[in-house]
Amino acid sequence: MSGLDGDRRRQVLVGIALMIGAVAGFACIDATAKALNRSLNPLLVVAARYVGSFVLVALVLGPRRGSIGLLRSRRPALQVFRSLCLVIATVCSFFALRSLPLAQVTSITFASPLIVALIAGPLLGEHIGWRRLAAVLAGFAGVLVVARPGLGMPPAALLAVVTAAVNGIYIVATRMLAAHDPPETTMLYTGLVGAVVTAPALVLLWESPPDLATWTGLFAIGGFGTLGHWLLILAHRHAPASTLAPFGYAHLLWALLIGFAAFGDVPDRWTLLGGAVVAAAGLFLIAEERRPAATGRNP
Repeated sequence: MSGLDGDRRRQVLVGIALMIGAVAGFACIDATAKALNRSLNPLLVVAARYVGSFVLVALVLGPRRGSIGLLRSRRPALQVFRSLCLVIATVCSFFALRSLPLAQVTSITFASPLIVALIAGPLLGEHIGWRRLAAVLAGFAGVLVVARPGLGMPPAALLAVVTAAVNGIYIVATRMLAAHDPPETTMLYTGLVGAVVTAPALVLLWESPPDLATWTGLFAIGGFGTLGHWLLILAHRHAPASTLAPFGYAHLLWALLIGFAAFGDVPDRWTLLGGAVVAAAGLFLIAEERRPAATGRNP
């Protein structure tokens, strides 16, 4: 039995390491987009992200599973809707990153789990009690601290708030699809829909990248997206979602480190305070989701 327990612990540790790697990939998407936005239209960067991701996913998964087979979905309309939500969130996020520090945008968009807690009730039947509602309100207070509305809040901060809201809908749609389609199908739809929607930007907005670094970033951003989502899938095959969820907040730490290393961004005290409040609220919600399963009590 102890051998089995040891194997299980190793599996969980591998899953946690994969989760941390996945959110590092997502942070690299944001950092690459911020760098590319200095010389390219953000819509062009979004297009490069999705077209590149779709090509890589098709090349990796297509020969093994068959692209046509992977596109067979029990909920194709929901797949398209979910993918469109992610495209909208990406567009808003990339435009926000054009003028805001990486850590500030990441802190605001981490309000997504709070949005999920509010809308999961009517859509998934996951109703929240007063403790969760208090955590949601505290988290939104943290978002206000980061965005600081009324104190010369830049429009980019509002775009980050829209990103969080739309991303919350995307997360709920992903949960709904989990019961119907394998993650590989969902991953392929993400790239396909994103590529179809944004590909016109490659034609209408194309401008030759000014240097090799920009060319490298255009190719790399799709790779970071593919790598991040693939590591996320692998992580959930090694460990339960409830175990992995708290480690998703490592994304904020990666954003702080990469933002400082790549752009010299030093977050101000309000961003750190608000980000800490948002993260604490999200972690509390995760703990509350696990508590009924562990104790047998209703929230």
